Amino acid sequence: MSKIKNLNIKHFLSNSDISKNDFLYILDLAKNLKEKKCEFSLSNKVLGLIFTKSSTRTRVSFQVAMSRLGGTTIDLNPSTSQIGRGELIKDTARVMSRYCDAIAIRSYDQNDLIEYSKWSSIPIINALTDLEHPCQALADFLTIKEEFGGFEELVLSFVGDGNNVANSLILCGAILGIEVRIACPKGFKPNKEILNKAFEIDPNNKIVITHDPEEACFNSNILYTDVWSSMGEEDDKDNKDKSFAGYSIDNILLKKAKKDAIVLHCLPAYRGKEITDEVIESKNSRVFEQAENRLHVQQALLATLFSEQLAKE
Repeated sequence: MSKIKNLNIKHFLSNSDISKNDFLYILDLAKNLKEKKCEFSLSNKVLGLIFTKSSTRTRVSFQVAMSRLGGTTIDLNPSTSQIGRGELIKDTARVMSRYCDAIAIRSYDQNDLIEYSKWSSIPIINALTDLEHPCQALADFLTIKEEFGGFEELVLSFVGDGNNVANSLILCGAILGIEVRIACPKGFKPNKEILNKAFEIDPNNKIVITHDPEEACFNSNILYTDVWSSMGEEDDKDNKDKSFAGYSIDNILLKKAKKDAIVLHCLPAYRGKEITDEVIESKNSRVFEQAENRLHVQQALLATLFSEQLAKE
């Protein structure tokens, strides 16, 4: 087993929980795992999955990550467990801490994860909330590092809703020193508390909020988008579709970026809305490399969260 660095964090609820050095360490470890340059075992470790929101990539990547590392997962589906009947989080957290070695939670409310972390004696991982999507951001920046070798002088342009993905990109931009531009319609800016936190991380961070997609994409290295309506916003879908007209990543926006720019999308994609089919299938697209990297960064994250336990074995 390769020795894994202890990041001195108990839980991973936000990208802001880790320092720049630790962020880079996770990316390097993920790359080594991807290239099969290191190995370790999570044999006998169990990851509990509490997913209030539906999932494809997050669920499968966590399950495969644990399987490849010799561990197992257990699905604590709220609809088929006492969680869905309203059992208190503080009761669930303390009991699951006696069964599992870590829990990945996909929920609507970030405060639910904070409550779990308060009562849990094992690591809690944010597998997505309405506020942040930190595991996705790890995969995003691994993909960017693979493409450009590092993060110096890079510009990342996110076009669309100021949602959880945008929030995580903003925090990561502040941590890593990347210029992050968010192009969104009026009324759909990223969370104010996230913007404040980004300035706490780096008072000189390069965050730009604009309502002009072409301005945001000019000379950019990375174009990124996500669905306009997140889970839970289905009733407002038609109104949001109207508000976001003109905020699609298409060939016009792609031509505004640098010639070697890459295109990212966290998926699922609604082709013809936030991104065109032509762009997602273009030579600039790294969408499926990005999706694969969810597996590798989550293996690395799990290793660092289990590092103290692994060191005793």
